[in-house]
Amino acid sequence: MGAFLAVAAASASPPYFIHLVYSTPSRERKTRVALVGKGLTFDSGGYNLKTGPNSGIELMKNDMAGAAALLGAAKALGQMNIFGVEVHFIIAACENMISGSGMRPGDIVTASNGKTIEVNNTDAEGRLTLADAFVYACNHGVEKMVDLATLTGACITALGPSVAGVFTPSDDMAKEVLGAAEVSGEKLWRMPMEESYWDVMKSEVADMRNLGVSEGGAITAALFLNQFVDEKVKWAHIDVAGPVLNDKNLATGFGVSTIVEWVLRAR
Repeated sequence: MGAFLAVAAASASPPYFIHLVYSTPSRERKTRVALVGKGLTFDSGGYNLKTGPNSGIELMKNDMAGAAALLGAAKALGQMNIFGVEVHFIIAACENMISGSGMRPGDIVTASNGKTIEVNNTDAEGRLTLADAFVYACNHGVEKMVDLATLTGACITALGPSVAGVFTPSDDMAKEVLGAAEVSGEKLWRMPMEESYWDVMKSEVADMRNLGVSEGGAITAALFLNQFVDEKVKWAHIDVAGPVLNDKNLATGFGVSTIVEWVLRAR
């Protein structure tokens, strides 16, 4: 898990890789799905430090909102005692800090699937933790996977503070997730996976960079994540960077209802 551990390396607090499983004792065939949440318990930006009055660094304890929603969904599903599905809840939890042992711009890290990543910006760390979490999830034989992540400011620029972006190469997954969101009352909008944008993620010294250019940043982030999804697994990425906080910068719990409804439909 070289990508995840590279992000965690600078912190005095140890990282935790969390894997919870919901399963019923029933012998009927279960649909096996994975839910992955970004769990940055604080994000300083690392050596690409978040600076300036509008950097939002004081709010970066909220960079684990995707993971928090996941745990909320896990609690709800456990209390509902549903049948016909096996759910894997996976969180790569850590801090992104600065120290002599920390990840540096220009470092090359290796993810669990063997792909190498040139770290050209340490503040694009969430996708590194998700990369290893995705590989781990896919290795457990899941058929479908959804992740929730406060991944990019670019998604807020595109959709504003109230709407989350959904990225998936699968039309079926898009219909499932958007349908679940409609029932739950949460606002999601499907975004394109524009393959031509991948050119800005190419590296001369590794398989890819971890950050491209500012234009289309939410899309290139999703394209990056797709590099770590098994081709047999149907996957959707939900960028919840905007709606996880309200206008008073208080947590909303966004994503819990949609995820619970999606799991109920996935059975």
